[in-house]
Formats: sequence, C-alpha cells, structure tokens
Amino acid sequence: MIQLKLPASREDLAKLRAGDAVLLSGFLYTARDAAHQRLVKLLNDDEPLPFDLRGAAIYYAGPSPAPEGLPIGSCGPTTSARMDAYAPALLRQGHNVMVGKGPRSCEVVAAMKESGSVYFAATGGAGALLAMRVKAVEPVCFEDLGTEAIRKLTVEDFPVIVAIDAEGGGLFAAQEG
Repeated sequence: MIQLKLPASREDLAKLRAGDAVLLSGFLYTARDAAHQRLVKLLNDDEPLPFDLRGAAIYYAGPSPAPEGLPIGSCGPTTSARMDAYAPALLRQGHNVMVGKGPRSCEVVAAMKESGSVYFAATGGAGALLAMRVKAVEPVCFEDLGTEAIRKLTVEDFPVIVAIDAEGGGLFAAQEG
C-alpha cells in the first residue's frame, strides 16, 4: 500500500502506476458536475476562482449531511464521466488529482498525460466507510448547491486505486469519448 500526501507533487504522481493501491492523506475538495460547471464558467469569464487549483485533489462526491458528532455523512464517489466536459480546463489550471468512479474520456486522458495528473478510483457503494476516513470538513463555496457545494475535506488513509496514471495507463479496457 502506497501512502500519498495531498497536495501531491508531479514527481510523486509520476511514480504511480495503474492498479497501485494508495492511501491518501491531506486535503480533498468535493465537487460534482454543477460545481465543475461553475468553476469553468469563472475561468471562461476571467473571474477569480474560489480556491487555488494548483496541486488540488478533487473528489467527485456530494456528501450527505453529517450525523451528530461526525464531520460528514456518507461520501461515496459519483460517476466521473459527468465531469469529463470540464476536467481538461481544470487540469490546465494545475489541478492534478481526481477521485471518482468509472472510466474517463480520451480527452481527459490526453489532458492528464499533458499535465502529469492521476485519476484514482474510490469504491462505489462504500460511502459510509469512506466517510470514516474524513477527519474534518470546511465549506469552500457554492453553498447554494447544497450537497454539491465545494467542501475541503481533511482525510487520513483514504483508500483508492490508481485507475489512470500520469502516462495514460489505465485499468479500463478503453477510455472512450
């Protein structure tokens, strides 16, 4: 099992290969398609972003409300393909780690290779277990989106698999567009 501290450097990400089991510790930002759409609109409008994307790790999740005494409710991954229209623009801004589930488009894989980024798969259907690895949660922006608002999660030993590495090697039969 590989331990990876977030934010991760390009050098650390370059060492990873598809299929590697990794434990992430540090910061993950949650963002789903509505938040991605807003971030790309801000970029297109030359507006400032609400957080620095350089080195950012984004988890495609919309956590459920936290039960009393816990920092977060269930927070399993959502289907990553829904972010494929937006991911290349964010990767060009220095975002380098994506966490979700399912295959990615050829365009995303090409953008990953250009930027030295990595896509990790988290286990779908295990949101309650993954939530146990979240130690703290801070709101970041887009609170009007409810569960799809962007939040900064502090995670410890968050289990993932390298689904697509920085060289474009992947676990999926084909990344299709």
